[in-house]
Amino acid sequence: MAGASLLALIDDIASILDDVAAMTKVAAKKTAGVLGDDLALNAQQVSGVNADRELPVVWAVAVGSLKNKAILVPAALAISAFVPALVTPLLMIGGLYLCFEGVEKLAHKFLHKADETVGKPEEESTEADKIQGAIRTDFVLSAEIIVIALGTVADKPFMTQVAVLAGIGALMTVGVYGLVAGIVKLDDAGLYLVGKTNTFARALGRGLLLAAPRLMKTLAVVGTAAMFLVGGSILSHGLPAVHHTIEALAGDSGVLHILLPPLGDMLVGIVAGALALSVFEAGRKLLKRS
Repeated sequence: MAGASLLALIDDIASILDDVAAMTKVAAKKTAGVLGDDLALNAQQVSGVNADRELPVVWAVAVGSLKNKAILVPAALAISAFVPALVTPLLMIGGLYLCFEGVEKLAHKFLHKADETVGKPEEESTEADKIQGAIRTDFVLSAEIIVIALGTVADKPFMTQVAVLAGIGALMTVGVYGLVAGIVKLDDAGLYLVGKTNTFARALGRGLLLAAPRLMKTLAVVGTAAMFLVGGSILSHGLPAVHHTIEALAGDSGVLHILLPPLGDMLVGIVAGALALSVFEAGRKLLKRS
């Protein structure tokens, strides 16, 4: 009897693990788009850091990301279990924050806004700001990924939900920040290969040296666009009238059906971010006057 019970327990554990693996695969597919945005955003966040500080910055953000997951996974499970109506409003707040950050970046770049940091060396302040900004952005994107993943296992047992969310959180952190670390060190890899005697290695090294700055510039643009795309998508899905309008304009087939939804979400993100920044700046000016 004891042997039969043990075999039954092992069979149950194997079934649960198989279920967890299958659901994790489904959740990973559904969150792949957001993971791509997360990669672009985080690679863009660490651009401009001194070469010898790139990996420490990526590591600091990765640790912050793990801390985010440690907060988000239990919070998502608790909210889903006890106050499911809060999931959408909280996601919309996060989406609005992403749009605000995107517009603020553009305003800083094109309006040449003066740096207001006082009392710290410029390089140190910039690095600290980049780390904190990347961790804040990661929090919003991680929240969306966790909620999407939770939606795929909403009808599963609680322990399956925990295992899938924890697995997705760990996979996305290792995958995203491992790729970010590789991207930011492309130029170092190029320099290493250029110093080799092998002709092919030297040619590859020169190619990497030429590609690295272009890739970082591209990721900077993609990362900012991703803020509007992800944030706008969250907001439009949380506002049924806006979402249905975009779908109606896009139609059921053709080029508009493919292009209009993301473009519509991006436009929603830009408008929402601009409004949020306007309100923020107006409030800050009022506080200064008072």
